[in-house]
Amino acid sequence: MQIKRASGVLMHISSLWGNYSCGSFGKEALEFIDFLSDGGFSYWQVLPFCTPDEFHSPYKSLAAFGGNPYFIDLEKLASDGLLTRGELDGAKQKTPYSCEFDRLDAERMPLLRKAAERADRCLRAEVENFASENPYLDKACLFMAQREANGGKEWQEWTVKEPDGEELFFRRFLEYEFRTQWHEIRAYAHKKGIKLVGDIPIYVALDSADVWANRDQFLLDARDRPTAVAGVPPDYFSADGQLWGNPLYDWDKMKKDGYEWWRARLHLMYELFDGVRIDHFRGLESYWSIPAGETTAKNGKWVKGPGKDFIDAVKSITDPEKNFVIAEDLGEITPEVEELVNYSGFPGMRVLQFAFLGGDNPHLPHNYINGCVAYSGTHDNNTLLGYVWEQSDAERREMLDYIGYTDKNWDACYDTILRTMYRSSAGLVMFPIQDLLGYGSDTRLNVPGRTDGNWLYRITKEQLSGIDTSHFRRFSELYKRK
Repeated sequence: MQIKRASGVLMHISSLWGNYSCGSFGKEALEFIDFLSDGGFSYWQVLPFCTPDEFHSPYKSLAAFGGNPYFIDLEKLASDGLLTRGELDGAKQKTPYSCEFDRLDAERMPLLRKAAERADRCLRAEVENFASENPYLDKACLFMAQREANGGKEWQEWTVKEPDGEELFFRRFLEYEFRTQWHEIRAYAHKKGIKLVGDIPIYVALDSADVWANRDQFLLDARDRPTAVAGVPPDYFSADGQLWGNPLYDWDKMKKDGYEWWRARLHLMYELFDGVRIDHFRGLESYWSIPAGETTAKNGKWVKGPGKDFIDAVKSITDPEKNFVIAEDLGEITPEVEELVNYSGFPGMRVLQFAFLGGDNPHLPHNYINGCVAYSGTHDNNTLLGYVWEQSDAERREMLDYIGYTDKNWDACYDTILRTMYRSSAGLVMFPIQDLLGYGSDTRLNVPGRTDGNWLYRITKEQLSGIDTSHFRRFSELYKRK
């Protein structure tokens, strides 16, 4: 696929600044779009929007078709008469520098319930109509309402079979507000010439609306427990591999209905975004299957995935004039994976932080092709400054020689690294917001394999204002990315 040269920024909604413990679909999102436009950027990439679990990972969701209720803008609810100014004051955060998940978990849903209870007849009708028009999403609402009725237990342990009617309306209300507010953000982004890129995790959680409502499409035993689970073998990130624990798909069963569940999932993504990154794309060629009960990912095995049949289904609903797919082709990449990426025509990924691991590998900028998206780092990487700081002297010297930086004071090399990516042949270059700021490891968003301390990072408006947008706009002009 030929990509028009451009640049973009990777930052999740939760990292936006604001007053209410977590980034949201409020005016801050509009201001960030203004920043992107001023800086010569053309893309804003976010992480998955799906309903997160108790660890707040966007990659382990309770509902792939649902949204994160913490992203709903409270100020908008207040302007619609659904919350009071006093209630907003009571929700003000204690720190602007990180997501206050403990507080959100305790206070946000009761506050949103108050807003739902104040919905008038007209709004209630709009919510119910919205739910009826989105059947996969409404299954997610039903799941969440029934989960609440069962005290938050896993669905295999439910005893209460019917949810409370008002609780079901509340769940539908959340999804209606989430979707409505985001569509306003998307319309503004398009007005400013900014395209939005979403992220679709390849797997879903066992305790999710998706498995509960479609259990015949997953590899489960008679007790509705996985016979094997997902992960990746030992790699750069972890000597034990990563034991994700997600149930695996019954790809043969999915093929029989034309991958209907996946097609619906992608239709949703194209409603929300201009493009979508399919996480762990290599799992579509072969996936790492770990026997249920294992404590690490070491004892898994590679099993063939759906391959070209699945790619054909994706391409059948992807309009190249409107939508695009990014194939996250990282990890243990074989010739078979490369062949599948080539068959798809989707741009793959390159990550600068993987460039100097040895050999003439595809992550070195001289190997970038137009049909790829190059990142200084991903949500799983250290920040670029943290990466440079933690390199050995020999590794750092090799990188500095590569980018043509000869000054002995390596602290000033940062700009040269970014310039190297801008002038590369990659069709699209993408930078995590921390890398535009030049921030270190203390602002890292996620450490794979760690269960706590992740997904907390937030930026402040003052920090964003400190970025010289003219500097990056000039890079885009020099290297024809605008």
